[in-house]
Amino acid sequence: MAKARKRPLKVFQAQVGFYDTVVAAPSQAAALRAWGIHQNLFSDGQATIATDSLAVQAALAHPETPLRRAVGSHDPFVLEPTGLPTLPRAPNATRAPAQARPEPAKPPADRSRLDAAETALRELDGDRRREETKFERRQEALDAETTAAQSAFVSVRAQGGDSRRGPRA
Repeated sequence: MAKARKRPLKVFQAQVGFYDTVVAAPSQAAALRAWGIHQNLFSDGQATIATDSLAVQAALAHPETPLRRAVGSHDPFVLEPTGLPTLPRAPNATRAPAQARPEPAKPPADRSRLDAAETALRELDGDRRREETKFERRQEALDAETTAAQSAFVSVRAQGGDSRRGPRA
């Protein structure tokens, strides 16, 4: 039985989290598996073939094992790096800018036209409510007159006569 030939190793590099990483693997898919990543970092250029000779030597010494170093450092690639990346100092948020001056207070807005318009609307609403009340009273009077006329009609009709001609003989 013929022995399967091993594929030659290529060295790939990518930034994973706070670390620059390299791995010697036979393919891009094998490199992604070694890094434990399911997204194809090669398709958008986040992972590439390593060109740094020291990184290539370190990765070939440990095939299919990711080696790391802190992002931006020039430390050698190792299995467990001890250094962390250095972060730039954030500006102190508690200090006030030296040239900051309080804004002068703005005068209150002139509301005279707005107040006059609101008063006119309240008066208009009051007039409308009074007018509706008058219409309701007139409707009630008409309803009462209609009911009285209907009752008179029913009673005359029940007697069998016409109110204009008198009772039937």
